[in-house]
Amino acid sequence: MQNPLLFRQLFDQASGTWTYLLADAATSEALLIDAVYEQYERDLALVQELQLTLLACVETHCHADHVTAAWLLKHSLSCGIFASEKSGIATLDRQLADGDSIRFGQHVLQVLATPGHTDGCLSLVLAAQSMVFTGDCLLIRGCGRTDFQQGSALTLYHSITQKLFTLPDDFVVYPGHDYSGRTASSIGEEKQLNPRIGGNANAGDFVGFMENMQLPHPKKLDIAVPANLKAGRPPDDELPTQPAWAPVVTTYSGVLEISPQWVAAHMAAVCVVDVRTRLETEEESARLPGALMIPVNELRDRLAEVPNDKPVMTICRSGKRSVLAFTILRSAGYKQVASVKGGLLRWYEEGLPVA
Repeated sequence: MQNPLLFRQLFDQASGTWTYLLADAATSEALLIDAVYEQYERDLALVQELQLTLLACVETHCHADHVTAAWLLKHSLSCGIFASEKSGIATLDRQLADGDSIRFGQHVLQVLATPGHTDGCLSLVLAAQSMVFTGDCLLIRGCGRTDFQQGSALTLYHSITQKLFTLPDDFVVYPGHDYSGRTASSIGEEKQLNPRIGGNANAGDFVGFMENMQLPHPKKLDIAVPANLKAGRPPDDELPTQPAWAPVVTTYSGVLEISPQWVAAHMAAVCVVDVRTRLETEEESARLPGALMIPVNELRDRLAEVPNDKPVMTICRSGKRSVLAFTILRSAGYKQVASVKGGLLRWYEEGLPVA
């Protein structure tokens, strides 16, 4: 019996890019398909929070509309970078070709070479789950453009009809992009309903359609392609800037967290806001030295009491309501604010000082 699959579909609004996280739930071995540079912290946090071992970032092709986060994730998690041998991407840890397999735990991704959008386009088939990740080859009711970056409408036609459309009709299609809020389709749907290549469309119909689209070039073309040929490696290996005011960690939910140890060592330089209820603080006398006592239900009405000239650290009993306090303060314009991870329970566990 095969281990359960852990699957997450992630979205980048700016580029309309879908990123996919696949993991073996028993072994925690994982793959990430088509990561986006601007979503690096989100994806890193998700992998770490789920306690996964990321084996590789897999690129379906050399993208022209966004920069990949593959190099950043490799730097942080020591994962590999996999892409087509024809992608032009330098320093790959593994060059993929048609018919190759990528294993993670008991699961296997089968590699299909599906050129046409670019020479190095791949689709990835997870047959046991009836899933196919089509990159920019086949989209939902569309397909990748073929008017630049080695594009060929005729080649794309053969990739879709002779490779993807030979898969079973019930295979779920997960594309590399969508710009209308659609998440998935199926091989059967696209064979019948895709307006470019479905129904009775022949090669002449498809090529005629694609060669007359006259689309503007992607806005990030001049930046994205050179960067992606280096797997997203930034100039001078410059990593995303860490805030100077505190070593915060961005969680998958977008909250900035800070460790209790760091707060305890920098009490004079920060403002701690204890957002426990009045009943809680009456029952438990412990306080952090110098902390402001503002219950979270009163915080919106007492913002004037919270200084804006130093970092603000929110804390509660367990670290849950302090997340709400973080959100309230950020919405009110506070930039340097973080939630103390684990709250007072974690603070006590680590033997940090209380008044």
